[in-house]
Amino acid sequence: MSQIPINLDKVNKEDIDNEILRLAIIAELDAINLYEQMASMATNKVVRKVLLDVAKEEKTHVGELQALLLMSDKQQTEELEKGRKEIKELLEK
Repeated sequence: MSQIPINLDKVNKEDIDNEILRLAIIAELDAINLYEQMASMATNKVVRKVLLDVAKEEKTHVGELQALLLMSDKQQTEELEKGRKEIKELLEK
């Protein structure tokens, strides 16, 4: 089982939910990587298909958790938008 990379006891009470959401996103991304790696090694097509389907479900979970985070952390929303604009500008060059 993965370890929580930070001590949640030291997080300000007003930030705790956002930190929990970030940790949940990290866990889901780890799960996606694990399932996709196992799928790439699987020799049975059915096993591969199921693992990729499970990985896809984890991607949905990331979207759900991110949506919650963006609703509660306006700075995160602003920085995400800045990142999108920077990529758009780089691709237009």
